[in-house]
Amino acid sequence: MLGSAGTLLAGALIASAVVAPTANADSDHHKDPEQRGAAIAAKRAAKTGIDWKDCPEDWGLAKPVQCGWVSVPVDYAKPNGKQIKLAVDRVGNTGTKKERQGSLVYNPGGPGGSGLRFPLRIPDKAPLWEKTAKAYDFVGFDPRGVGHSAPISCIDPQEFVKAPKADPVPDSEADKRAQRKLAAEYADGCKERSGELLPHMTTPNTARDLDVIRAALGEKKLNFLGVSYGTYLGAVYATLFPGHIRRMVVDSVVNPSREKIWYQANLDQDVAFQMRWDDWKKWVAENDDVFGIGDTPEKVEDQWLKLRAKAKKEPLGGVVGPNELISFFQSAPYYDSAWVPTAETWSKYLAGDEQELIDAASPDLSDTEGNAAAENGNAVYTAVECTDAKWPSNWKKWDRDSTRLHEDHPFMTWANTWMNLPCATWGVKQQTPVNVKSGKGLPPVLIVQATRDAATPYAGAVELHKRLKGSRMITEENAGSHGVTNLENPCINKRVDTYLLTGKTDRHDVTCDPHATPKPEKAGGKS
Repeated sequence: MLGSAGTLLAGALIASAVVAPTANADSDHHKDPEQRGAAIAAKRAAKTGIDWKDCPEDWGLAKPVQCGWVSVPVDYAKPNGKQIKLAVDRVGNTGTKKERQGSLVYNPGGPGGSGLRFPLRIPDKAPLWEKTAKAYDFVGFDPRGVGHSAPISCIDPQEFVKAPKADPVPDSEADKRAQRKLAAEYADGCKERSGELLPHMTTPNTARDLDVIRAALGEKKLNFLGVSYGTYLGAVYATLFPGHIRRMVVDSVVNPSREKIWYQANLDQDVAFQMRWDDWKKWVAENDDVFGIGDTPEKVEDQWLKLRAKAKKEPLGGVVGPNELISFFQSAPYYDSAWVPTAETWSKYLAGDEQELIDAASPDLSDTEGNAAAENGNAVYTAVECTDAKWPSNWKKWDRDSTRLHEDHPFMTWANTWMNLPCATWGVKQQTPVNVKSGKGLPPVLIVQATRDAATPYAGAVELHKRLKGSRMITEENAGSHGVTNLENPCINKRVDTYLLTGKTDRHDVTCDPHATPKPEKAGGKS
């Protein structure tokens, strides 16, 4: 999965801590030492609870948000061994004590994304969540290795962000050898800088962490909202702890098939990104009276190729080459909220105002905190995907697959290949992915998916729906934004609210019309 260039009032009473139900009893994993360890850690966390305090000033999480820590084992097979602390935060429900239904825990994806900004979805800033906020404390956390939770690193952050990097699309075998060398060095750097935690940076361990957080919150059962990679985290949690779930919403779904995690999933993503890139080009052409980029998708593509070629010959502003351009422009296939600003920036560039594009696409080397966060996010992305599953170690397979896909899907294929290639020479044991399936006690899971999603293709939601018995699926037809539940679409919003507030779903799967297509502002301020 590509990371994106690649998402209340205090003082509500918190339920008293309860001893967590044993994970083994409801998950058929009673012989698994890691599941036994998870049960021990959860029981300990239920007794300890969370010591909530005002968040550290430099975290950017002002009152009424509160922060705390939850201790988890590095290795669940050794639950009494070395521990790490996970950063968690919350804001209390906005309704009454009687209205409160517990905590809603959030993961935004990645792997490598922080959920700590979720409690900031207060109703005056995010009215879509007003009803849910009355019933739930909003809880976010930094997963293991992320942000404030024992962060890992693979390379010096300033080295990670420096630009321009080489054009992802290779012209020769020499170009490929150079990229292979960089990928192998990056994998070595991960082991050198983060070797102790690296073997334990897996989705199953993050799911076990999630269960410990549930127990520390004093919740007998988990209410969970997962987006993007967060859907795979949710799917693995549902497999390992089916009886520990009260409500679960998964939005923009990673295909959970063992055959897809993670090599094939990334190849599928290359195809979907091209589809959504083509959607955007068509929209840009339809609005040529506003942008002046090209009045057909073919002309827009020609302008893109000209821009790439110019940046390759001489990086824009000395720092923006083809790699940086792809990182900037990929936001449009990711989110249609980026359609207008991306096209406007490009339009200004073609009209002679080049600085906005240069500023948007180039790194800010003075932003040491932001650069460290970006490097950390990429390190976690790589660590989890490379450790979760076995990857091809034969370069010929990577080369053959990427060359074939690039012919008809050139927008992201090679960039995605180089991003994932460290997994070919990964320095720690690669695991076998969890066989995602229903288990005893699993309630209905609500699945939400757009049909033209680039980052998590539609087939992934269909696959998860098949695997989780009793699940219900809401399909947003002819839409492609990644992350559907945070967009205004009454057909979807009311069903998500109903599910989270009552547990009820439609009797059958539902197809919704797309949310509104972005409209650019024409000259004179009229749209």
